[in-house]
Amino acid sequence: MLFTLNIRHKLLLSFIFLSVILKSCKSETKNNAILTDNVNNEKSKDFKNHIAKPKQPLSQNFKAYWYAGEAEISSYRLQQYRYGELREGTAVLVYVTEDFLPIKQVKADKQNSKNIPVLKLNATKNFITGIYPYSIMQSTFYPVANNQHALKVSASIQEWCGHVYTQLNNRNNFEITTHSYFENDADYNLVLDKNFLENELWTQLRIAPSLLPTGNLQIIPSLETLRLHHFKLKTYAAYATLGPNTYKINYPELNRTLIINFNQNFPYDILSWEETVNNNTTKAIKLKTIKTNYWNKKSIQNETLRDTLLLN
Repeated sequence: MLFTLNIRHKLLLSFIFLSVILKSCKSETKNNAILTDNVNNEKSKDFKNHIAKPKQPLSQNFKAYWYAGEAEISSYRLQQYRYGELREGTAVLVYVTEDFLPIKQVKADKQNSKNIPVLKLNATKNFITGIYPYSIMQSTFYPVANNQHALKVSASIQEWCGHVYTQLNNRNNFEITTHSYFENDADYNLVLDKNFLENELWTQLRIAPSLLPTGNLQIIPSLETLRLHHFKLKTYAAYATLGPNTYKINYPELNRTLIINFNQNFPYDILSWEETVNNNTTKAIKLKTIKTNYWNKKSIQNETLRDTLLLN
């Protein structure tokens, strides 16, 4: 009798122990399922943040023109409105295709399947204000696939009072770093939601002007304009229109209008532009365009190319 009870007791204990284990395993499986779902959701969220629209195919004209191992350099006669007066100067737009490293966010030194082909624009201005000179440069890296925002934009302004620098990196959001010698600007970091960048529109125009955004838009103005006029770095409401050879953006809050005139035929080169802020207008009219691998034109004898561009 005692033996039978012991067996029943052992069987009961075994059943209870097994039930606990099964319940524990079931609970762990459920927890693992929840964890897996969370991970999958995060991956899905991450994927949505990084996914781009379908790539737009490049035409044979585009490939022949932009992948010939040369940059396109255009010079402009500049009339820059600054400190209440118009200043005579020069502007240069340098367009060139490059490979871009999306992680490091710099120009790639070597070809790699992970590189992103971009059309880069380096836009410069030089003019004199009284005794001292101004030098401005903006750099934009825009995917030739024309399927996402610029991957990186930077701007620097140098004059005798000091210099300022702003850089925007396209990651999960727009991550912005800015440095300045002005007390009110100083050094700070900023994160903005992704919206159209005025800087990128100059490069998108060279790829497919018919696809430029129009109507009521949210746009971050050019980094140069934000700096020169001490406008707050943020997204502004704007209205854009596109004609056969003109692209116009109006910013009511800034009392500012930008008009870009371009060749309606490929390669859609920019003929002139004007920017009006508070009824004061800056203008630039094209002088000359050449195509050359300028990075190999570093000797004194190559300075004659500046004569060709009418920059002297």
